[in-house]
Amino acid sequence: MTSMDIPYSQISSFVNSSFFQKLSQLKLNKYKLDDTDKAIVGSVDFKFIGKNQPTSLSVDESSFSDNITYTQAQFPVKGILKNLNTVEDFRKVDKNEFLQSQGLVVHNSIQDRSCLKDLSKLTRFFILSFSDLKGFKFIYWFGFPSLVSKWKVNKLIGLSESQIEPYETKLNEWLSAQLPIEQKQAFIIDGLDFKSFDQLSSFSPRDQLIIGFIDTSSIPNKCSTQLRNILYMLACYGYENIKVYNFRFNNTTSFTLDITLAEPLPFQPKTTGWERTAQGKLGPKLADIGALVDPARLADQSVDLNLKLMKWRVMPELDLDIIKNSKVLLLGAGTLGSYVSRVLLGYGVRHITFVDNGKVSFSNPVRQPLFNFTDCLEGGAPKAETAAKALKSIFPLITSQGYNLEVPMAGHPVTDEKKQYEDYQKLVTLIKEHDAVFLLMDSRETRWLPTVLCNVFDKICITAALGFDSYLVMRHGSLFNTENLEAEENSHRLGCYFCNDIIAPKDSTTDRTLDQMCTVTRPGVALLASSLAAELFVSILQHPLKSHAPASLHDNATVLGCLPQQLRGFLHNFETSKLEANNYEYCSACSIQVLNEYKSRTWDFVKDALNENNYLEDLTGLTKVKQESEIAEKKIQEFEHGLEFSDEDSEWIN
Repeated sequence: MTSMDIPYSQISSFVNSSFFQKLSQLKLNKYKLDDTDKAIVGSVDFKFIGKNQPTSLSVDESSFSDNITYTQAQFPVKGILKNLNTVEDFRKVDKNEFLQSQGLVVHNSIQDRSCLKDLSKLTRFFILSFSDLKGFKFIYWFGFPSLVSKWKVNKLIGLSESQIEPYETKLNEWLSAQLPIEQKQAFIIDGLDFKSFDQLSSFSPRDQLIIGFIDTSSIPNKCSTQLRNILYMLACYGYENIKVYNFRFNNTTSFTLDITLAEPLPFQPKTTGWERTAQGKLGPKLADIGALVDPARLADQSVDLNLKLMKWRVMPELDLDIIKNSKVLLLGAGTLGSYVSRVLLGYGVRHITFVDNGKVSFSNPVRQPLFNFTDCLEGGAPKAETAAKALKSIFPLITSQGYNLEVPMAGHPVTDEKKQYEDYQKLVTLIKEHDAVFLLMDSRETRWLPTVLCNVFDKICITAALGFDSYLVMRHGSLFNTENLEAEENSHRLGCYFCNDIIAPKDSTTDRTLDQMCTVTRPGVALLASSLAAELFVSILQHPLKSHAPASLHDNATVLGCLPQQLRGFLHNFETSKLEANNYEYCSACSIQVLNEYKSRTWDFVKDALNENNYLEDLTGLTKVKQESEIAEKKIQEFEHGLEFSDEDSEWIN
């Protein structure tokens, strides 16, 4: 036959959608703004190939792993990924220069002869890409750097079954041999023996070199482009007369090529290899995987997107995992509960539980974003359960439940002990199961028992309370040693919501007028308080001492800045004050006397606090404090009126 150039079939790429999903995860969590080359691995199949198919290189999520197990029908192909940060960066890359640089990597492995022990250095590939993580779109362009050498084909002869038969056993033995898999796609044939290329020096360049090549395409009488760099290597080493046995396992005819080098190799190696599109044009491809991926998984990645971007430049030390893994209990599913839950959701919290005993009314949806008009119908849906369902409709992967129960309130006598005891037990269980508790109820007395329990079980506790044009957001102090309360007697821990009070919580809900029954506030107050409460919680998690952290107004208290205890805001003059108050030894909720009494008597203690108005004041010493303050006030009044007093009274006015 007339001499001709070697006929090659081009390599095509196949990208599993899992590759892009893994790339998006790595881009967010590991690579970030790093656009240097990343090592990846692909594979080519040489047995199970359809008719008239070129070599297909596959990549998937495992391509980023160092430990991949290949089947007996695959060869690994090493490559690199260069993922650019912007689409403009992708466009600005000099594609020819980039291709030549990758060809130089192949050429260097030939020059230092390292390719003889690792043929995968000759069949490498690369991907140039840009990842649009918001739209889940990926621009990518594969390249298979091939060093150009000119060969002429003197003979191309198909091999019959009888001609192949002597080699079949040897081929199977070769593929099963204890050799690195990277060595097996090509080999030297010495009679009926197969030898790896690291023995090439045993064969003289003056003689015809016979090699075997396991082809990964099924197009008749065409060789896979993977052969190109192997021939270039042999030409570099002086082998100019070669016979190639092109073996195929895919029911297409194997053949031999008798070839000779047609032209000397150029001084500067020339590289080709950019993949063409399905239309045969040079250019990148676009993968839009949004429609291919499970929507819930897309949502999961998207929820974390903005948070992960914060770590790229602005706040690399932010611990997002501790936020994501925190279990949060919201006591109150109304205006504050709705907004706090949305901020927590935005921060990536995946476990939010609601407690409320109310139902959605027609006045709620405009102020409480987790509810809508239909929730008000037929007497109103239970707030806690409806809020949990609403969060799941926003983000299906969140763990959210709602419990319709009434928190036992100090000063509200027990009326149905069985039910109230069950509610109490459930509340205790919920607080034990969660890492943080938000007190977002309407009345002062509903906050009392959760405050006690959070101290006993060492939980982060945050209160948000509203006035007409003011708000209070505060974090409660915590005990370092809840097992030995006496050791905490003189500790300088932060106080709780009740530490500034000289009276214990009592019934404040009976006989309220309409304007007192409803939370009458300027609409923006709840959003401000809710946002600050959630932000305070996240800041607590960033401090090594968590809920035990002291109040700090220094900007370096945490990676997010300062860590105050109390924030008191006023809309009439748009001011916010940062305050601090230590634990009050006579506090009706967090004093050692109260905590000891609860630990020893539990429900019986709670019942007494509910049934007896003065019980907590007597227990803590507030009654005595009030009596002494009344005596002191009387003495001062007598002094101011010029009345006589004895020397023993002087302690009250000195």
